[in-house]
Order: sequence, then C-alpha cells, then structure tokens
Amino acid sequence: EIFHTDRGKEFDNQAIDELLTTFDINRSLSHKGCPFDNAVAESTYKSLKVEFVYQYTFETLQQLDLELFDYVNWWNHLRLHGTLGYETPVGYRNQRLAQRILDNELGCANASEAV
Repeated sequence: EIFHTDRGKEFDNQAIDELLTTFDINRSLSHKGCPFDNAVAESTYKSLKVEFVYQYTFETLQQLDLELFDYVNWWNHLRLHGTLGYETPVGYRNQRLAQRILDNELGCANASEAV
C-alpha cells in the first residue's frame, strides 16, 4: 500500500509516521513545488470535499462509512465527468472495454481473411 501526499505540514508528524509503519504502508511525496504531480487525485479530492464532506455532518463513523460508500457509488455510476466526455467512469470504462473486444475480434477476423 502507498500513502501519497503533497508535502503539507499536516502530514509531517510522528502520529502519521507510526500509523504508516504499523500498517506497513509506504509514503510517497509529490515533488517540491510541483502541484501537478498528482493533479487527477487532487481534483478528485477537491470534488469529494466540495460535493460530500462540506455538505454533511456525520454523527458516527458508521454513518460516514455508509454515506461515503453511497457517494463513491454515485460518483462512479451516475456522475457525469467532463474529462470523460460527459460519461460516468463506469460507462466510460465499459465502452472502452467493449471497443477493445470489438477491435480484437475484428483484428482476428481480418487476420483470418488475409490467410
């Protein structure tokens, strides 16, 4: 497992170091002064904060867990993403997989016709 962060001071403390060691998680840091190192993750976290974290108050950890599960499900199956041509992540993946299968089948069919 990898814990990737920027070089923010909130991640530079003994408690986090001990937690990472306890769970055998390696630390990964963005390059100094390079916020674009992990731009996709940064954008995703911003959306998570704006659309989810800042909108709700959670009474229990269990409630947070259930609500977060629902949010991730919505994010993957229903939320349209501009960077994916206004498709959902699952729809985008499924369409690309179907296209690969079709391309592969056509490639095999064309190869057999050439023989």
